[in-house]
Amino acid sequence: MRLPVMPPVAPMLSKSVPEIPPGASYEPKWDGFRTICFRDGDEVEFGSRKERPMTRYFPELVAAALAELPSRCVVDGEIVIATDDGLDFEALQLRLHPAASRVRMLAEQTPAAFIAFDLLALGDDDYMPRPFAQRRAALVDALTHCGPSIHVTPATTDPALAQRWFSEFEGAGLDGIIAKPLDGPYLPDKRVMFKIKHARTADCVVAGYRLHKSSDEAIGSLLLGLYDDVGALASVGVIGAFPMATRRQLFAELQPLVTTFDTHPWNWGVPAGGSRWNAGKDLSFVPLRPERVVEVRYDHMEGARFRHTAQFNRWRPDRDPRSCTYAQLDQPVTFRLRDIVPGLG
Repeated sequence: MRLPVMPPVAPMLSKSVPEIPPGASYEPKWDGFRTICFRDGDEVEFGSRKERPMTRYFPELVAAALAELPSRCVVDGEIVIATDDGLDFEALQLRLHPAASRVRMLAEQTPAAFIAFDLLALGDDDYMPRPFAQRRAALVDALTHCGPSIHVTPATTDPALAQRWFSEFEGAGLDGIIAKPLDGPYLPDKRVMFKIKHARTADCVVAGYRLHKSSDEAIGSLLLGLYDDVGALASVGVIGAFPMATRRQLFAELQPLVTTFDTHPWNWGVPAGGSRWNAGKDLSFVPLRPERVVEVRYDHMEGARFRHTAQFNRWRPDRDPRSCTYAQLDQPVTFRLRDIVPGLG
């Protein structure tokens, strides 16, 4: 492979801001695997955010790159799996499997798509020093005839339209807006873009804890629950960003609530095989009587769970644990992916 921009390349990053800034280019924030695609003739490589090859996990996208991309190019984008119900990040995670036979099977059953949003090189030209406005125009022109597996993300310079996208597109599984300075070059591993994500709170039951890796008398994370429509306590996620002093204090405070799995709604204390994503990870936890309530911050849900790790907000001693139900959560308006990118989903 001989390209003006060679792998590995650390992708340009974003930093969180509370509001959509003026004077930028705005795009939907796709919820998938950030990837830079390198194509040089018959050679194709997909590199991850951590600069590790992703190529073997997505053979259908290698074929798509050969069929749909210019013969020599470097394109920044996101690998996603689109369904009729929106983006499916869980199905995407299942693709990172060591067995080639399973990778091939999943590539047929749940084919991925590549959403392109920046151009780093085309032919013999390095586009990274050029302003984003030029890179975007060249990307749209170079990928005019791409599809059905490779798509160019929509973009606008209208803040009002970006705000509407922010409100509507969440219903298709997207998790916010990315704002890019129009005159900025491509800066690998630098947080020069801006991301605006949904911010919400929920009151959750603390139903257990895991110990901190460095101490048997400090909390590593708290397991959160919400009651569903039939009154069962469902596991929805964890919080774990505490100072060490707070971790030790919480350990002492929670000891009177420690119970057994015989009387706990969750009996998966030591699941067979450990984590689906990390076979060596211990998922066992200490069960607690579901009596303590915490308010947490979260961005959005994936199915019945928080998509990302929630953040501690405050304790709610005034709340009845039984009042911590799914009914309190915002329900995004349903939105179809094909209305965002024609041919997707």
